[in-house]
Amino acid sequence: MTDSRGTVLRYSAFTTDPDGGNPAGIVLDASALDEAGMLAVAADVGYSETAFLTDPPEGLGEPGRAFTVRYFSPKAEVPFCGHATVAAAVALAERIGPGALTFATRAGTVPVDVDQAADGTFRATLTSVEPHVEDIGEDEVAEALVALRWRADDLDPALPPRVAFAGARHLVLAAATRRRLADLDYDFDRLAAFMTVRDLTTVQLVWRESSGVFHVRDPFPVGGVVEDPATGAAAAAFGAYLRERGEVVADATLTLRQGDDMGRPGVLTVGLRADDPRVRVSGAAVAIRD
Repeated sequence: MTDSRGTVLRYSAFTTDPDGGNPAGIVLDASALDEAGMLAVAADVGYSETAFLTDPPEGLGEPGRAFTVRYFSPKAEVPFCGHATVAAAVALAERIGPGALTFATRAGTVPVDVDQAADGTFRATLTSVEPHVEDIGEDEVAEALVALRWRADDLDPALPPRVAFAGARHLVLAAATRRRLADLDYDFDRLAAFMTVRDLTTVQLVWRESSGVFHVRDPFPVGGVVEDPATGAAAAAFGAYLRERGEVVADATLTLRQGDDMGRPGVLTVGLRADDPRVRVSGAAVAIRD
């Protein structure tokens, strides 16, 4: 790798426009940083997450194409981050070539495949750890709605609240209208406290445009960020949620549009397969130049 030790790269994921998608910091060689150092770098970068790469566990993946990855928000470490995974994979592919990569994360092993289009664009597809979906109590949903300043009738009854996991835990709440989704004005401290107690990484707010297209937003106060512009881990969890609910056929490809309401549009592609419980999330990424 040509980057000096500890250099922070900046990429935006789920977009080909540096002004769209979700920015991530990437340190391709974080071997000189301890946990406190990683957190300090992430806080200085100020993005929702920064990915820190070090040597992989012995025997993991192809030599030179496997890495241990840790993810830090400006406030804390998170077990898995989809957009920083996509960004880091593209940054690596630009330096060592497209193909298969293997990331050892706190959530488990995450394979990533990177392809390069004829126009030079790189696109990464991550495969999540095995997901699961949990019920959530009515009182807990009511507390979340108070923190969001939503009413019970703001929810879409066809997509009931659940907690979904595909590397990190996300509360899925479906808005009844696009207007409700667009109007995000929540109690930051109250929602952060609610999420911390329940080990939630984001709240995945969704609105269904059609059977295969969803608009999503992700408040992320536990990371010190009001809203995450494009959230790959939540996209994977949402794919698992839809499959568990029977809302998709066995093999399905979904499009999630995120960031439009923030002026940072991004597109996340979610793939579900009948022969594999894991969820695939795909997107482009592009370097943010100084």
